[in-house]
Amino acid sequence: MNLSSPQPVACSPSDVAVPQDSKRILLIEDDSDIAALLHRHLSESGAHVEHVSSGESGLARIEADNWDLVILDLGLPGIDGIEVAATIKRLRPSLPIMVVTARSSEADLVGGLDAGADDYVIKPFSMLELVARVRAVFRRLDNQQAQLNHQVLVAGDLTLDVETHAVVINGRSISLTAREFGLLGEFVAHPGKVFRRGELLERVWGTQYEGYRHTVNTHINRLRSKIELDPHDPQYIQTVWGVGYKLKN
Repeated sequence: MNLSSPQPVACSPSDVAVPQDSKRILLIEDDSDIAALLHRHLSESGAHVEHVSSGESGLARIEADNWDLVILDLGLPGIDGIEVAATIKRLRPSLPIMVVTARSSEADLVGGLDAGADDYVIKPFSMLELVARVRAVFRRLDNQQAQLNHQVLVAGDLTLDVETHAVVINGRSISLTAREFGLLGEFVAHPGKVFRRGELLERVWGTQYEGYRHTVNTHINRLRSKIELDPHDPQYIQTVWGVGYKLKN
């Protein structure tokens, strides 16, 4: 069932449960009906959810407290959702943002990703799908923390501190989003390995959904713009045509 219908989705919490350590979700959504449904199902899935209805109040809550995920509507009154996403990434670079939007054009979606969104869901959407996406975000974060906690990854002049999300290249500090850090971490941990887009989706996004493969390309381009001296002639993350990407070793 899609959110175009106000009826609740029939599912049990055990079917969609997120990790049971009370993950904190900030929901920024001005549509009260959609917000109520999201709040109910995400709460039933095991997360602590707080709802605000404007970008201004959302940014205030970002500054005041710690969160594991932000679910953000782009069509907000006052401050536009794109600006909210960009501001969140300046304040909390590693905080994942899932955009919920009725804007389905490629330009709008790329704009959301460029502003710092890590994932997006287009309205109307399946509640089960959205909760599954949230679960994938938390599973990915938990797996990365378990596998890489307190590690410092080094490849040539690239250094990644997994605990602090600090990235240094040739003595230069780089600020990355959670997805960008996850991608770079995979490359640095496996220098020379060629990753197919589907493999990167599974490792970094926690999904193999085919429709997301262009999202990998967009995030690779954003990552290159931050770490490469010339993104059009990358010296770190290189394209293996017809296959995927690798870190030059």
